[in-house]
Amino acid sequence: MKYIKNGLGVTILLLSFGAASQIEITNKILDFSMLAPIESASIYVKNTTIGTVSNSDGKFILQVPQEFAKDTLIISSIGYKSYKIPVIEFDNSLDIYLEEDVASLDEIILIAEIRPKTGNDIVLKAIEKLAINLPDSAYIQKGFLRHKERNKVEFKWLIESAITVYDSGFAANSSDYLKINVDQVRKSYDLRDIDSIFNYVAYNNQNAKRSRLKVKDVKRSQLSTAQLEKAIKWNDTRVNGLQNIFQGKLNLLRNSIDAKALFGEDILEKHHFDLDTILVDNDRKIYKIKISESTKLVDLETKGIFNAGYEAKGWLYVYYDNYAIKKIEYELVAASQAQKVRSKRLFDTQVNHKLVMTYIEYQDKMYPNYIYYETPKLVNVGFKTDQKVSDEEKERYNKEERYYYTVQEILFSEIILDKEIIKMKLDGEWDMDIFSPKPYNKAFWKNYNVLLESEEDEKLIQDLSQRASLFRD
Repeated sequence: MKYIKNGLGVTILLLSFGAASQIEITNKILDFSMLAPIESASIYVKNTTIGTVSNSDGKFILQVPQEFAKDTLIISSIGYKSYKIPVIEFDNSLDIYLEEDVASLDEIILIAEIRPKTGNDIVLKAIEKLAINLPDSAYIQKGFLRHKERNKVEFKWLIESAITVYDSGFAANSSDYLKINVDQVRKSYDLRDIDSIFNYVAYNNQNAKRSRLKVKDVKRSQLSTAQLEKAIKWNDTRVNGLQNIFQGKLNLLRNSIDAKALFGEDILEKHHFDLDTILVDNDRKIYKIKISESTKLVDLETKGIFNAGYEAKGWLYVYYDNYAIKKIEYELVAASQAQKVRSKRLFDTQVNHKLVMTYIEYQDKMYPNYIYYETPKLVNVGFKTDQKVSDEEKERYNKEERYYYTVQEILFSEIILDKEIIKMKLDGEWDMDIFSPKPYNKAFWKNYNVLLESEEDEKLIQDLSQRASLFRD
């Protein structure tokens, strides 16, 4: 493949060093018929990876370098007709309405070729073509991470960071050849209570030799704050570290060549795929395929965590022409009796993992574009009804305060294919710890593309920041 230094290469340099000449595009995307917001619509500059996605309110914001002013802005969503306009002509004051679009059945019938007819066969074909459709050589992506944790009442933790991800290509194992770095931190508020005895017990039992504790045998008064903080950081990393998303089983396509991959050789033993319909995405036909359970349950095989006994549910969107996978919506729901009991008792939910991954086509390859990952998180284990506890402890262990969940969102808006730039970056230090504090760099963030918060999230984040003593831009 010949790598060309087009506008994208220049964009990387401009955004990295804080160029001032930017066009800000912001608006709201609505369904023309229902007038409802369209979530996760793609907004991007044609033939580049400069882009973003709409939030749950249908709103978005995008910074476009001035040099792309005459290029085409595309707003698209699966099942809708795309909206296209030169960047410089975009009107920030007018909402965007997208009309529904469906594939022409006559056109599909007239194509004289033998094609897979069932959902299972279509997905197997798509998996077979991953080696062609996914990047086959090294690349770097730059993006924005939002990590948030809350209970049913309020936000307790928020981190926003700029990240860099290096991938050597589909053929190599990600655990050996995939690197992640946290470049800058935009916001960091942590107002969680330092009282998780469960985290300490789990940390002790996996790291201390010949020591097996039980939660019921440990009292808060026996532990120092420093001990709890160390255990909590350890648990944060093993549950919500970025390596879990990129190097783990839930990176369904990229890691499908790994041993025991969820989308590996035995994919049909753990998943069943039904063809639902054929839609249109940016003038291309796309299969909508339903994911459901099969004969075996899903096991994520997470070290030190009972992360097994799930049924898979969701949707796959596969392009009709080249079988490239555009989008995955994937949930793991407790199915075994042991997992159902555990999930209800510890998390108050049966959905343990919720994943959305969308891909963008660039130079005939599909690159990650947007990732949404949600999972419940155990903070404390509560108490038995016959235990004598204080009113304060009862309040902390009530359902509203007790059950937590974490959401991680990643938006990629730059791809680097230039071998010299990649080598220069690889020669530097890499640190994937999203939880380490870093100084705020206002100049860096001035023109960096970020995900726009929903109105609900913005209010909760404002409440969180008012209760925190850290800087908020």
